Amino acid sequence: MLVPDTEYDRIYAGFRWTLPERYNIGVDVCDRWAAIDPSRIAIFDVKADGTVTPIDFRHLRALSNRFANLLVRHGIQRGDRVAILLPQSVEVAAAHIGIYKAGAVALPLAVLFGADALSFRLQNAGASVLLTEAAGLAKIAPLRALLPDLRVLISIDGPDGATLGFTEALARESDDFTPANTTPNDPALMIYTSGTTGQPKGALHGHRVLLGHLPGIQLPHEFMPQPGDLMWTPADWAWAGGLLNGLLPSLHFGVPVVARKFEKFDPDEAFRLMQDLAIRNIFVPPTALRMLRAVNHPRGRFNLDLRTIASAGEALGAETLHWGRESLGLTINEAYGQTECNLVIASSASIGVIKPGFIGKPVPGHRVAVIRPDGTECAPGEDGQIAVMRPDPVMFLGYWNNEEGTRAKFIGDWMMTGDQAVADEEGYIRFVGRDDDVITSSGYRIGPTEIEDCLMKHEAVALSAVVGKPDPLRTEIVKAFLVLKPGYAASDALAADISAFVRERLSAHEYPREIAFVESLPLTTTGKIIRRELRARG
Repeated sequence: MLVPDTEYDRIYAGFRWTLPERYNIGVDVCDRWAAIDPSRIAIFDVKADGTVTPIDFRHLRALSNRFANLLVRHGIQRGDRVAILLPQSVEVAAAHIGIYKAGAVALPLAVLFGADALSFRLQNAGASVLLTEAAGLAKIAPLRALLPDLRVLISIDGPDGATLGFTEALARESDDFTPANTTPNDPALMIYTSGTTGQPKGALHGHRVLLGHLPGIQLPHEFMPQPGDLMWTPADWAWAGGLLNGLLPSLHFGVPVVARKFEKFDPDEAFRLMQDLAIRNIFVPPTALRMLRAVNHPRGRFNLDLRTIASAGEALGAETLHWGRESLGLTINEAYGQTECNLVIASSASIGVIKPGFIGKPVPGHRVAVIRPDGTECAPGEDGQIAVMRPDPVMFLGYWNNEEGTRAKFIGDWMMTGDQAVADEEGYIRFVGRDDDVITSSGYRIGPTEIEDCLMKHEAVALSAVVGKPDPLRTEIVKAFLVLKPGYAASDALAADISAFVRERLSAHEYPREIAFVESLPLTTTGKIIRRELRARG
């Protein structure tokens, strides 16, 4: 954990990792607290009708132990993959904890995945068990012939033929369980990359991954835990952002977590939830933050008690940072990482590590740099790629069944992120874009982030995405895809006005020469824009 201080340089220089010889995520986030303070609240389970059920660590321990016993009863051994296809709920938390205690590997799957996405991940991972609900069973039914390793189906909606009912099956199990005696490097969790660039890859993590996340949680959440802290994220717990930026580290700190299933993200409902439960800490991806901006005067309409806001997944942008300060009275602390190596750069306004347009600085405990293709570090102001030095406890063990892909991820001991960036003289890192998102136009290399941020300043624009479109004269031109705010209609005149707006504020080579007005943008389940789909539209 970080030692609170007002000086970033002292915090960074004084930090040292001290990993235990034996460590199990499930024991850490649940059994430890159940022994210390069993009545302490772990999760507030919020239903769609507003009903709130507090779940203490004693109950969570019993539930997770029963699930671990169920897995063992069905022949699950250490290292076997157990898939979870459910929205935020107590059952998801208990399943994760039970899987870790059993020494198996948790495979979280997003509820928004379609048949092809599920089939690929379940096949590739060789999952033996799937915990889901009726809707998930319907998706899986036509795929069963393609999933020979999938032996056990469990549904929270009750038994159905060969499918076990979660409640019914757990009622027959003991709430005592002896956790596997795991090391920090034993496999615990596999999360597939978002697939923004080709087929997803299974990033396999050891139990150490949670310990590796702790400094990256504490910095943007202003030295969590603090008295009264209460965490919520709209991000699916199947995503590294929801699971490792929200659920698991909060439970480690003994900070309760709000579980709330949203069929569709609703900004008004999100603010109402923050008000009704007096939520203090939120992790919200930039896309959702931009949707929250549609709510006028949130502090006037809702009684908010927020202490910290963290955001990651895409570049935040100076405009959204400004909105947070003006509309919420808080600085949104940005963070950066990847499925393979998460939360390694962050901001922290309370100690002055904040700079509009920049992600922040390396999180204590992680050596992060912007480097050249030959592995040497770039000079300040020089374009390069974000890289993280191994060994690092937050770094993945490797890609599942993909040694070649794992090797290709490294230049020497630098893990390459594929994200272009620039570091300044003070050590702040500015995100430019993914390698394949950078636009080459008339000899200039243009990152989409700055243009998208500028577009968001226009009064008519609700959401924006920028890609390069092939052009015989300029190599590529900048093309923008825009979702308009209510009350604005697409027109050539509006497109011209928006293009001029950007040209005046950025430069003559960065403004969008083409604009397409769209109803929505293609997003991954983590809220990232799928720019390859936009490029394919031409």
